[in-house]
Amino acid sequence: MLKGVVALVTGGASGLGRGTVERFVKQGAKVIVGDLPTSKGKTVADELGEANAVFAPMDVTSESDVQAALDLTKQKFDGQRGVIVNTASVAAFDGQIGQAAYSASKGAVVGMTLPIARDLSKDGIRVVTIAPGLFDTPLLRALPEKVRIFLAKSIPFPQRLGNPDEYAMLVQQIVENPLLNGEIIRLDGALRMQA
Repeated sequence: MLKGVVALVTGGASGLGRGTVERFVKQGAKVIVGDLPTSKGKTVADELGEANAVFAPMDVTSESDVQAALDLTKQKFDGQRGVIVNTASVAAFDGQIGQAAYSASKGAVVGMTLPIARDLSKDGIRVVTIAPGLFDTPLLRALPEKVRIFLAKSIPFPQRLGNPDEYAMLVQQIVENPLLNGEIIRLDGALRMQA
């Protein structure tokens, strides 16, 4: 159970973020749904109820947007501290042809995990990164069915796309385990992307 936990989930209006928002609210947490102003974040928060979730329109590349979301979190749910869970990708380790920029950006998230965990340790904040493989998100749902089947068959076991709730389950386990810190966890069914 996550009773007493307050979470700010970026990308919370869809995909892995929405799966995390929904799971956390079901487990008793209070959640700030952070996502672009044009997203369905307000709808998601409204569906979950004002006592459980609030929408914070934000672009994670904007420092002022992030600060406003943190301020809203403190104002609405009392500013508890705890864990930052970042999302990278298996592409940080297995970048494919034509994905140099994407792979580098995810590698940066991986590379900053330990130093930020060390920097924030004095404030009692842990930092963990998840590197997911192929998940059944709106992005992949937009692909043709035969491409989705091909991608699923590239995963050793279980041979299927991941479910956003499985990602959310790992986020919950990270929050609940106080010794997890400064770590990158692959969540990919043993997928190793080929060139």
